[in-house]
Amino acid sequence: MDMNTLTQFSFYFGAASMLCASIFFFFERGEVAAKWRTSVTVAGLVTFIAFFHYLTMRDSTVWAASAPDYDQLTSLRYVDWLVTVPLQIVEFYLILKVVGKVGSSVFWQLLAGSLVMLIGGLIGELESSLDLVGFIIGMVGWAYVVYLIFAGGAAKASVEGKNAAVQSAFNSMKLIVLVGWAIYPIGYVIGNLVTVTDGIQTMNVIYNFADLINKAAFGLVIWAAAKSDS
Repeated sequence: MDMNTLTQFSFYFGAASMLCASIFFFFERGEVAAKWRTSVTVAGLVTFIAFFHYLTMRDSTVWAASAPDYDQLTSLRYVDWLVTVPLQIVEFYLILKVVGKVGSSVFWQLLAGSLVMLIGGLIGELESSLDLVGFIIGMVGWAYVVYLIFAGGAAKASVEGKNAAVQSAFNSMKLIVLVGWAIYPIGYVIGNLVTVTDGIQTMNVIYNFADLINKAAFGLVIWAAAKSDS
C-alpha cells in the first residue's frame, strides 16, 4: 500500500470512527445523571463536527491524476480544530464545574492557550517561511495549557473536588492533553520542518490518528466518569 492510498484510507477510517462515536455519545447521554448530560452531549458534538470535516477532507484526498490541494486540506483541518478544540476546553471546564469551585477565568485561560496553539500551527502550515515560528508559537500555547491543568488554576480547582469520578476523568484528560496532543507536533515536524519522502501524506496520517485518540478517547473518558457517577 503506497502512502497516498494509506492517507486516503485514514480519512475514510477517521470519518467512520467519528460517526460511530457521535452516535454512541448521543444515545448514551440519556443514560447518565443530569449533571453529566451536557458534557456527554458536547463530546458527541466534537466527534460529529469532526465527522463532517473528515467527509470533506476525505473528498479532497480522492486523488486521481493530480495531487490534492494541500492548502485547502490544511484550511479544512484547522477549521475543524478551531471549532472542536474550544469545545474540548468547554468539556474541561464542565468537568471542573462539577467540583463546584472554579472561576470563569480558568476557562478563558485554557481557551486562550488552545487558540495560540492552533493559530501558531495554522500560520506555520500556510506560510512556509514561517513554519518554524508557527511551530514555536504553537508549542508555547500547548505548554501553557499543560501548565494550567497540571499546576495552574485548573489543577488547583480539581484538587478541591471530592468526587472520585471527576478526579478520575480529569486525571485521564490531563494525560490525553500531555501525551495525545503531543502527537500533533510530531506530524507538524515531519510535514513542515524536515524533508522526508511522502512527508505531507505521513503528516496527515499522524494527524488523523491523533484526532481519533484526542476526540473519541476524550469523550469516552467523560462518558466513563458519567456512568460511574450515575
